[in-house]
Amino acid sequence: MPRILLLLAIIAVIYILAQRVRSLPPHKRRGEYIKLALGLAVAAVIILTLTGRMHWIGAALTGLLVGIRQLLPTLLRLFPLLASTRLFGQQAPRKGQTSTVETEILRMQLDHDSGDLQGEVLKGRFEGWRLMDMDRQQLEELLGYCRAEDADSVQLLDSYLQRRFAGEAPFGQQQPPPDNGGSMTRKEALAVLGLDEGASREEVVAAHRKLMQKLHPDRGGNDYLAAKINQAKDLLVG
Repeated sequence: MPRILLLLAIIAVIYILAQRVRSLPPHKRRGEYIKLALGLAVAAVIILTLTGRMHWIGAALTGLLVGIRQLLPTLLRLFPLLASTRLFGQQAPRKGQTSTVETEILRMQLDHDSGDLQGEVLKGRFEGWRLMDMDRQQLEELLGYCRAEDADSVQLLDSYLQRRFAGEAPFGQQQPPPDNGGSMTRKEALAVLGLDEGASREEVVAAHRKLMQKLHPDRGGNDYLAAKINQAKDLLVG
């Protein structure tokens, strides 16, 4: 009877942990599944060792697994090649200059060189999810949530949807561009243009020109992001 209870308890714990992992954003699941598998392997070896069903070598292997798990972050720091892979669900940090626009619900980044637009959900049911991991149905649900919560998030998400689903049936009517008279801090303006504090007027103008070449509405860009870029430049150059 105790063994049956122990088995049921283990199954219950596995189920709870697996459900918790499934609730995570997709790009974080792989690492958590690997950690869960390692934890289950260690637990199984410990149980077998304590019940006398495994040789002392099993206990040694358990210690080795635990040690590897503890040393993994250090190994990734020592070997950048490992850290740069998609192992454990982590994506290599992208190099190059990027612009960041953030609203109540979304954070969007634009790569200056490639023009690639990526985003992350900051709030709601999809908190922590990357937009690239979401299908059209999920994005439609997110758009509905944004419409109920934050107008700026609607316009920012619409910018992403237009680029990702160009030529497909639209999600909804195009949102009007924001009023350039709206508030924007200097920190936000620098982030929008992808600049650091202390950037010169020439650097601001150059960053603005480069971004507008990719995002100007006349070149197939987006009204909302173009307006944000203009607003950032106006604030920084006075």
